[in-house]
Amino acid sequence: MKILLANPRGFCAGVDRAIEIVERAVELFGAPIHVRHEVVHNRHVVDRLRSMGAVFVEELDEVPDGATVIFSAHGVSSAVEQEAARRGLNVFDATCPLVTKVHMEVRHHARDAREVILIGHEGHPEVDGTLGRFDPTFGGRIHLVQSAEDARRLEVADPEKLAFVTQTTLSVDDTAEIVDILRRRFPALQGPRKEDICYATQNRQDAVKDLLVESDILIVVGSVTSSNSNRLVELGARADVPAYLVDGPDDLQRQWFDGRRCVGLSAGASAPEVLVRQVVERLVAWGAQAPMESPGRSEHVIFSLPRELRRPRSEA
Repeated sequence: MKILLANPRGFCAGVDRAIEIVERAVELFGAPIHVRHEVVHNRHVVDRLRSMGAVFVEELDEVPDGATVIFSAHGVSSAVEQEAARRGLNVFDATCPLVTKVHMEVRHHARDAREVILIGHEGHPEVDGTLGRFDPTFGGRIHLVQSAEDARRLEVADPEKLAFVTQTTLSVDDTAEIVDILRRRFPALQGPRKEDICYATQNRQDAVKDLLVESDILIVVGSVTSSNSNRLVELGARADVPAYLVDGPDDLQRQWFDGRRCVGLSAGASAPEVLVRQVVERLVAWGAQAPMESPGRSEHVIFSLPRELRRPRSEA
């Protein structure tokens, strides 16, 4: 059995930045450092940061007064920001800059008293944060649309003052279908100048589509809570290729590979490369060939750290 490795795969710039913010905060201020929500959705990463002194909480009332708190890469609502300021917490914001872009779009539309359609998954922390960025005091409102059926049934007050934004980690294909439905129903619908789905999400989905041309089984390394990892697995199902989401090599089941000639292997944007290598080692131990890297799109995006956490130039 051949192993084809997707390119690109694994960590994106936003995840790299969020993890480094936690690491630097622990280094500079000492443990414990509180993090609101899992900084990224990967069990291996969260467990490693916890061992360094990070304390993960779901709400700010779990953070002691005067403590340092980090907002996760998924972003937070305006109410969370205001509560942190009211309590005088020392905040470092690890929100992915591409999520921050969506927040700015929502605030802009709210100030213009538009109705906003947020395409995303209910209950995901990124969606909760984005919903909480809309200010209804200007007269608009925000709607959550999760599916094509939601888009068909949506009712709005003024179709002429309507805009949409999206969660950054969605399926490119699903989102395009929903937007097409909305544009047919509401011709005046305004959209972002540049697609909200992040470059890394799209690149990883394109890379998996390329893998599926040759692969007869797909393995995606990532945690079940990771939206972008789940979207990669769904691509396998759409191509009628068995697809499995695994946290690491111990989740693999040998019978999955019986009779398979080529396994496509990718990783979600919050999954570290060390787990991919461990999965490869397990497959090779079971008789697979050495892995081959697929050609893919290069990524050179880097997001800077907050100024207070940057290393002095002599340490860089």
